[in-house]
Amino acid sequence: MTRKTAFLAALSACAVLGSMTATERAAGRYLRAPDHDAGTKSAAELAAEIKADHQRAIDAVKSIAEEALGKAKSGEQLSTSLKEKADEALVKMNEFSETVARLEQKMQRGGGEADRQKSYGEQFVDGEGFQSWKESGFSKNYRGADLKIKATLTSATTDSAGSVGDAIAPTRLPGVLELPQRRLTVRDLIAPGQMGGNTLEYVKETGFTNNAGMVAEAAAKPESDMKLDLVTTSAKVIAHWMKASKQVLDDIPQLRSMIDQRLGYGLALKEESQILNGDNTGQNLNGIIPQATSFSAPVALGDLNIIDVLRLAMLQAALAEYPATGHVLNPTDWAYIETLKDSIGRYIIGNPQGQTTPTLWSLPVVATQSIAAKKFLTGSFRQAAQLFDRWESRIEVGYVNDDFTKNLVTILGEERIALAVYRPEAFIYGDFDTALAA
Repeated sequence: MTRKTAFLAALSACAVLGSMTATERAAGRYLRAPDHDAGTKSAAELAAEIKADHQRAIDAVKSIAEEALGKAKSGEQLSTSLKEKADEALVKMNEFSETVARLEQKMQRGGGEADRQKSYGEQFVDGEGFQSWKESGFSKNYRGADLKIKATLTSATTDSAGSVGDAIAPTRLPGVLELPQRRLTVRDLIAPGQMGGNTLEYVKETGFTNNAGMVAEAAAKPESDMKLDLVTTSAKVIAHWMKASKQVLDDIPQLRSMIDQRLGYGLALKEESQILNGDNTGQNLNGIIPQATSFSAPVALGDLNIIDVLRLAMLQAALAEYPATGHVLNPTDWAYIETLKDSIGRYIIGNPQGQTTPTLWSLPVVATQSIAAKKFLTGSFRQAAQLFDRWESRIEVGYVNDDFTKNLVTILGEERIALAVYRPEAFIYGDFDTALAA
């Protein structure tokens, strides 16, 4: 047997200190026991005793190791029984080392009974009042026991006694409360169309002289004439976009549909404003109002009111050979009309409980903030104007610049449209205040 083998055997045999000491067994019970039943000795006291036992074991190992080395030098053989005891002792020493490590960990966590804060129930049982009652044999005549809690439970989240605010869960309503959206219906009044290129051209009759008359036999017939003009307009792009991270789109499923909806709504909102008010500069459409004919009452009426003005506007369009098909008003003016009453308090244009579509003089009324208050537009929308879609409203997603490496996406909403106003005289635009004062 080599010296190394003999030394290891001696070291293992040393653990033949045989079985664990009483201190080790106490440590084992301490580790196995729950926090509220750790025995009479504290973790620090057990640790001191185990350390002393461990030192004594080391001293014994040194002594046995020297003896084993002496036998190895003289050529003596270690018995088989001694080897078996050495192996058994080695296992026990490993278990002992693990026990010490677990005890140290538990001490570091402050798991001792003395370090643990007692629950309210334990404070009550250990309290002087309950103990006195117990000593009285829980007498009915005893005044009873109570527990004085020093800390008041509050919603605070600080690290102090009685702070329980962290346990209060907020109430989160599902979804996202969206902003209100304006009703958009001006497009519905106008005839739709499709175009294949960027430019839209149409020929418009700009003048007609009618000299038709009665002609005698063999007499010269009168000549009439007409004037045509080529009108050119182009498709204009309306667009906007938002950027979002892939993480937030995954974490808030509703967000993607909300972004898509908002982008589409924004396009429609701008489109409505352009249809009515575009000034034909830069990338603006040539809107209906800038081209419309100014209101001029065809007949004079006494005691005009706001409803009368709209009826006269209809007459003006009809005299231009384009009977009106709708009215566009600001919501404030439409509310004023709806609340007009007769001399005995009855609403003039209908029952407030009615569910009918807003109409006036049998024509649909579009109430929108895209037209200013006190202004009105009456005309033959379907016959005298047309809206062409080069690109219908669409939402696209893609990467811009370094979006890909940053986990970002760009969401784009856009459309491309052209507006043709064939007969400006078919639209009558005016001001209620001016019309009523005339």
